Amino acid sequence: MTERQVADLIAVEVVYALKERQELVALKLPAGATAREAVERSGLPEKFPEIDLARNKLGVFAKLVKPDAVLRDRDRVEIYRPLIADPKEVRRQRAADGKVMKKGAGEREAS
Repeated sequence: MTERQVADLIAVEVVYALKERQELVALKLPAGATAREAVERSGLPEKFPEIDLARNKLGVFAKLVKPDAVLRDRDRVEIYRPLIADPKEVRRQRAADGKVMKKGAGEREAS
């Protein structure tokens, strides 16, 4: 590799988290690579067949991005699993059942 080719590479990580473990793959990609290209080059879709780039959302450092988002050096591409339950619907159901949600320490009675 020439010095120019090395300078045109960016280092990125692709991560996929399961309930019980996390897979992280470090890659060197050409400058201008997209989030989709990083995921495809990571080999994670082959290792985890449930990853479907038409269904799974992608993010860079916890911020949603489109698959064609251009990556920068040291970006971490995250592959998100689909939600099992809609959080808004869960809150509605709790409210309908009369259950109170915890909000940390809560209010204390005055002594």
